[in-house]
Amino acid sequence: MGSLPSPTTEIAASTNRVESRPADWYALYTCARHEKQVAAQLQQRDIEYFLPLYSSVRRWKDRRVNLQLPLFPGYLFVHTSLHRRIDVLSLPGAVRFVAFNGRPAALPESDLLRLRAGLDQGLLAQPHPYLKVGRRVRVRSGPLAGTEGILLRKKDQFRLIVSIELIMRSVAVEIDAADVEPLG
Repeated sequence: MGSLPSPTTEIAASTNRVESRPADWYALYTCARHEKQVAAQLQQRDIEYFLPLYSSVRRWKDRRVNLQLPLFPGYLFVHTSLHRRIDVLSLPGAVRFVAFNGRPAALPESDLLRLRAGLDQGLLAQPHPYLKVGRRVRVRSGPLAGTEGILLRKKDQFRLIVSIELIMRSVAVEIDAADVEPLG
């Protein structure tokens, strides 16, 4: 397996791609533990993708290992037009696009771009159980400015729980309480 672009996020952009239809971001469901393999194949085919990763230290009998694991296990995000979806779905390990009524559902681009920017600037994010109810807030400043989520207090720290409704997954990001404002 070759080296991957970044320890925090994997992003590949196609610059010489010609498409007549607009491209959107879609959630791609993959076989279990095949996210990085599918991402490598997307990169080879010049298809833009986003695979957010987080660092996890695992302890085995004889050593400790720092692993880069997908923030959303079983998913990665693909920026493509619908007429190219067969190029994506033909990859080994790619299962299907997340869809409603038989049509792949596009994700809000602003949410993914904010998450990508936050991870690129070194925000520590970890998977979190999906939350839908709680104290809703909006981030006022910082790399996640404009992001909405649920504010939780854990010991003396605050965590912003950001959910992607389409795939019903959440991530937790440590945040300063002064950087958020309540939603009315």
